[in-house]
Amino acid sequence: MSAIDDLRTTVARLRAPGGCPWDREQTHQSICDCLVEEVAELLDAIDRGDFPHMREELGDLLLHVVMHAEMASEAGHFNFDDVSREINDKLVRRHPHVFGDLKLADTAAVLHNWDAIKAAEKKNGPAGEGLFKRQPPQLSALLLAREVFKQVEKKHLSVEGEMDHKAIEALAKGLDEREAGRKLFELAAACRLAGIDPESALRRHASKVTDKAEQAHARAS
Repeated sequence: MSAIDDLRTTVARLRAPGGCPWDREQTHQSICDCLVEEVAELLDAIDRGDFPHMREELGDLLLHVVMHAEMASEAGHFNFDDVSREINDKLVRRHPHVFGDLKLADTAAVLHNWDAIKAAEKKNGPAGEGLFKRQPPQLSALLLAREVFKQVEKKHLSVEGEMDHKAIEALAKGLDEREAGRKLFELAAACRLAGIDPESALRRHASKVTDKAEQAHARAS
């Protein structure tokens, strides 16, 4: 058997009658905190360029995928093969320039075609409302703001008064990771001195941007 088959067999044995009491008691919900912790540890290993630790943390993350798939299989929902098949089919379907005859000139064309294919696909999960894709509430405010800006730019949405495109473009010129980190740190520190919760402040402003775009779109419709 392959190493992944060995892992699947091990997890199934842990979950089976006579297996490990702790593993048998777990549910999809009960191991969510562990999943978040494993992702954080993997990101830390990546940031430090620690490949032995990265290998270990990728294994821990893979364990969660196998564990969730095993739980779902026990309940008759889906199994690990279904998970693997779905993501493989998605990758092939969204890369017709690799697995088909479509010719795309550059990354921009690839991303545009990816979005077009994605938009035509059947959606799982909660239905989105309005112009913006629904974001999970667990998403950090910083990532939420980045996603909102991405949608504003992609769809050419009007958000006058809530976002200054020219100022953003000027700020982006010459900006590198080190300088971005410094500016973000200084802004977070300034919020601390001013008694402002930066997460809440950013999340509220992102909501203002989306509201502005929705209102402008409604008026134009």
